[in-house]
Amino acid sequence: MGLMDFLKREGVVYTPVKDVDLGSHSTEFYLQANVKAPRMTGLLVKIFTHLLECPILGTFLLLILKGNNLIHQLITNAEFQEPPLFVPLHDFEDIKEREVKCLDSSLPPPEKVHLALDCLPTSSQETLDGTNSSFCRWTIMDYAKAYRSGDITPSLVAERFIAAIDESTKPSLQMGFFIHYSVDDILRQAAESTHRHRRGEPISVLDGVPVAIKDEIDCLPYPTTGGTTWLHKERPCNDDACCVKRLRLCGAVLVGKSNMHELGSGTSGINPHYGPARNPYDPSKIAGGSSSGSASLVSAGLCPVALGVDGGGSVRMPASLCGVVGLKPTFARIPHDGVLPLNWTVGMVGILAGTVEDALIVYAAISGEIPYQKIFSVLTSINLPRLSLTKGIFDIKLAKYGKWFDDCSNDVRMCCSKTLLKLQDHYNWKIIDVTIPEIEAMRLAHYITIGSESSTALDSFKEKNFAELGWDVRVAQSIYGAFSGMEYLKAQKMRNRQLQFHKKIFAEADVIVSPTTGVTAYPIQDDAIQTGELDYVNGAALVRYSIAGNFLGLPAVTVPVGFDRLGLPIGLQFIGRPWSEATLIHLAFAVQAICMSEYKKPKVYYDLLRKKNDSNGM
Repeated sequence: MGLMDFLKREGVVYTPVKDVDLGSHSTEFYLQANVKAPRMTGLLVKIFTHLLECPILGTFLLLILKGNNLIHQLITNAEFQEPPLFVPLHDFEDIKEREVKCLDSSLPPPEKVHLALDCLPTSSQETLDGTNSSFCRWTIMDYAKAYRSGDITPSLVAERFIAAIDESTKPSLQMGFFIHYSVDDILRQAAESTHRHRRGEPISVLDGVPVAIKDEIDCLPYPTTGGTTWLHKERPCNDDACCVKRLRLCGAVLVGKSNMHELGSGTSGINPHYGPARNPYDPSKIAGGSSSGSASLVSAGLCPVALGVDGGGSVRMPASLCGVVGLKPTFARIPHDGVLPLNWTVGMVGILAGTVEDALIVYAAISGEIPYQKIFSVLTSINLPRLSLTKGIFDIKLAKYGKWFDDCSNDVRMCCSKTLLKLQDHYNWKIIDVTIPEIEAMRLAHYITIGSESSTALDSFKEKNFAELGWDVRVAQSIYGAFSGMEYLKAQKMRNRQLQFHKKIFAEADVIVSPTTGVTAYPIQDDAIQTGELDYVNGAALVRYSIAGNFLGLPAVTVPVGFDRLGLPIGLQFIGRPWSEATLIHLAFAVQAICMSEYKKPKVYYDLLRKKNDSNGM
């Protein structure tokens, strides 16, 4: 095949949406991820980077990569009847959700948190059968109760937190939790909180609770590096992001900027500048990315909650791999002000938490648009789920695409399938078999979108700073910069198609259910620590179930449901219609109640609320 023949490969002619069968017996073909790229680290990735950056040879290599991975066939040369959809901004709809409390989104954050407390169950550590769980992380309410009793103070917790971080950086662990944290700032915030508690005037239940912020989100007094060594010099941080301001108004102790995959351009969380964020269940394994440090911190018990940013599963993937809850709300539900504009139509602030209840509290605190921006024609309201009434919700319909659901490792498939059977047994929820067409084409369209937006966002900085990027990210940015305007345009046509498919499915079911990742956490290879790694096969398996949430702006949640044969966590995901966060949290809470008795303590875990005479923090 000559070069011109290669470039002119016939593209798919897509059938109009109205003529595509989404039923269980559809003849639509399920195309597995067609990733053709070897794993590369060390010297090999350096050589490949230099080849890609050669003006003529690099262009030829990029064309081959795009063609071999079906981008030409499924996107570039494809024919669509649908117009492009550039931003997945959904008109606000006050959907009818069951067992919810409705909040005015313009209320002050502390007041929203106070109202959220009415939605919590009476006992958060009780499983469905009434037994106590074998392991449960300390919750926000545990911190609030400890502070009220006077036995523990925010200052004592801060001191223990600092000691734990110091322990975690020793050569024997090197957990890589943070990019930046300030002992003085943590102690100052904790002292102010301690004074409020002693006066009997805490701002909210979040007062004195440690919360970490992904280093993609502005949080004073820290620079926002995006995982790089230079971005903060080009874009200084002058104020808190909106979501951070809301947490600060609630009295949370903001403990620093958590580690992340550089520029969010990967799924492993291996950062060659600041070290890999390691998985507390097995520190030799990845935490996942790109919100790797946030997931690892919550899993290890150092924070009950942390913030991340989810552009392609970047909250849900690490949450699943580290055995915690990950919530990605509807596009624009949480303001994006003060977040690095790396991928503005797919990236959204998300929440990582040890429990569903804690995710709910922080969701209440930071949700709601900024009134003066007037993104929507009406001021949105926020539904919060009354979790004490979750058991009474019996008529949930779960859409399941079997071929997609089963496209994962045996351990993941068996664990998630077992959980679905439990849900059917305990709640009588129904499984609706459906077909979701063109999933691989959607993944490629999302890849073109997130890559093009990242490349554009960094375009003015690249020439000066490109050599300072990690080797793996230099490869990623070279690929991102090779997408054409026409390819971006056609990717947005695929976005429109997929949103129409998903709307049809949501007309028949409440949510779509899937595993969160196709594989569990894989090993951190020594040769990847200095250069990063290119592992697009594992990367595709990790993002397999995440794309619709970002590309279509849909809310999604992952909750831990078990472990593989090596003791590594597995997550189950629910994807909902726009603005249905309350329903998703209800479902996640139901899953947590069923699975909590099987939760296990990570190998690396810090007990910040231990009794004063107990010196063993791990």
